[in-house]
Amino acid sequence: MVVNTSLSFNSISATDIGKLAPAECDLLPFGVIGLDAEGVAVIYNATEARLAGLRPENAIGAAFFESIAQCMNNYLVAQRFIDEAVIDETIPFVLTLRMRPTPVRLRLLATPEVPLNYILIER
Repeated sequence: MVVNTSLSFNSISATDIGKLAPAECDLLPFGVIGLDAEGVAVIYNATEARLAGLRPENAIGAAFFESIAQCMNNYLVAQRFIDEAVIDETIPFVLTLRMRPTPVRLRLLATPEVPLNYILIER
């Protein structure tokens, strides 16, 4: 299976991700986390699992900001999904939980047309 190469970290949209089968999402070269309206992880792709060292079955179904990524439970990330209906922004960030401080780029995606909010992680 080959994923469309135009689905890069910088160009992919929430709508694009929503159309991908789980196996296609797993092939993306960056982390993809899909959260429902309550912040529960519904998607945790294979790339993110490998890079974070966390099995998808341990992340899916968990309250993401409380159980998995407390370092993102702040106004820069988690609060944005509460305050803003539409987000498409890339921010520099440092992941600190379960690993040494790791600089990354986060891309936050939300739109009312798609039921999930997304966090993309490029290392």
